[in-house]
Amino acid sequence: MKIDTALAPKDLLPAIRRMWDLSAEKIVAIDEGMDRAAGAPVHTVAGVYQPRGWTDWTQGFEFGSAVLQFDATGDDAFLRLALDRIRADMPVHVTHFGVHDHGFNQISTYGNLRRLVLEGRMPRDPWQLEYFELALKCSGAVQANRWTELGDGFGYIQSFNGPHSLFIDTMRTLRALALAHRLGHVMKGEGDQVIPLLGRLVAHARTTAKYAVFYGEGRDIYDLRGRTAHEAIFNTVSRAFRCVGTQQGYSGFSTWTRGLSWAITGFAEMLEFIETVDPAKLEAFGGKADIVAMMEKAAAATCDFYIDHTATDGIPYWDTGAPGMRDLGDVYSRESEPENDIEPVDSSAAAIAAQGLLRFGAWLDATGREGGARYRQAGLGVVRTLLSDRYLSLKPGHQGLVLHSQYHRPNGWDYVQPGKTNPSGEATMWGDYHMREVALYVQRLAEGGPYLTFFG
Repeated sequence: MKIDTALAPKDLLPAIRRMWDLSAEKIVAIDEGMDRAAGAPVHTVAGVYQPRGWTDWTQGFEFGSAVLQFDATGDDAFLRLALDRIRADMPVHVTHFGVHDHGFNQISTYGNLRRLVLEGRMPRDPWQLEYFELALKCSGAVQANRWTELGDGFGYIQSFNGPHSLFIDTMRTLRALALAHRLGHVMKGEGDQVIPLLGRLVAHARTTAKYAVFYGEGRDIYDLRGRTAHEAIFNTVSRAFRCVGTQQGYSGFSTWTRGLSWAITGFAEMLEFIETVDPAKLEAFGGKADIVAMMEKAAAATCDFYIDHTATDGIPYWDTGAPGMRDLGDVYSRESEPENDIEPVDSSAAAIAAQGLLRFGAWLDATGREGGARYRQAGLGVVRTLLSDRYLSLKPGHQGLVLHSQYHRPNGWDYVQPGKTNPSGEATMWGDYHMREVALYVQRLAEGGPYLTFFG
């Protein structure tokens, strides 16, 4: 990736404002066109959002996008839309015991609404705020209950594959546990056993950092610093780690770049959160210094890998080991080619990673460490590319916001346009939501607004 050291947040404001104008039309079009009985919108097919039943993890991104639209523009119509939809359709997600995605669904909706109340952007109705916070408390406990204990400070939130499976995606959904803990909530098990949510957050992060992130320390012959595995698999009887795998990447020994991006932003955001936690509350879970060191090591490695394994404009291909990559030549020495017919790029990975790069840079600066500028400028560069005419969806009839996003390449679920052999020109709900979220983050930096965090 080529890093522009002179790029500043204010330089992106005109493009961000154009994005919000486009975003408004698309949010309304999706809301008016979706068949709610068919499920949540997941990805576009020929420019129109469609449901795709697998796990129900994108509803919060749809309604959360309306909250972010209000946040960025002040248009009350989007706040009213969001409140109506969240009240009607989100409660079932709060107590969804079958998924690991609570930090996606609930933080994007109830979490954003709570933040707006605390910032004075919404009326401070005590009962409404308590409703938001109760949803967040319950969601954090439900997610933490999907638990496989490994012992010695390790354990993980189970993926939907079952108790043997840890997904790297869940690093970004730890926000559910973090916010529930911040609100003073605890889990209770048999015999009224108190199960600290903070402890499970730390243990999951530690297990992810050890088994799903690589550091170039000789773990196997594919141990390249910063690469990630989508899935880590354990023997639930012996508690032993067995192997790496993947559901949406090419293999366990290549790097599915959206999984990499979940790790980048997940670790960066957890560093920001842990920085605000009283050290005394972390003593039982390894101590603040060791926890921060573990997360910083993982964040630095994954950020560096991303920078080294993207096109010069900051956009990654969907998997670093995809078989057609060799036929594309040296893709990391030139700009991304989203409409090539060999291997697709994944703009949703870029939208997610951009925020992590920015946050890790900001955390390094805030804590007096070196190197923050490199990550901050890399993040700004990715945002600039995503806001360009090559990636921003400019057609009024297209419901997607960011083009050239991928859903599930191995299953062939992404729409391929007539005459092509590769998916391109389509959007995903998580890609669009994270574009809005990182745009709001940069907008606040440019305008001197409150620093954007999920925990307030």
